Amino acid sequence: MTKRDIVIKISDEMVNVKQIHISAIVQRTLDIIAESLIKGDKVELRNFGIFKVKQRKPKLGRNPKTGQEVNIPQKKAVVFKAGLEMKEKVAKAGNSENRK
Repeated sequence: MTKRDIVIKISDEMVNVKQIHISAIVQRTLDIIAESLIKGDKVELRNFGIFKVKQRKPKLGRNPKTGQEVNIPQKKAVVFKAGLEMKEKVAKAGNSENRK
């Protein structure tokens, strides 16, 4: 699912709101999440999950083609941890699909 798909799905459910307005709201929401992560804040969306920035340690890797060792520098990475309600919904949906 893409951002565009999300906008279309919301606009289908909210018939009195134009897609351009929904698109602006979705984009601003994503911008605010990104801005918060850039500042080092975590973003907690209850029952959905938590976005936060994690510092990855430097490590020694290996080029899969040549086998040569490569130093991988430390870096920051965005991580997401699903909330309990989201985990339960996904697990429940996954179990019902397996039965079909």
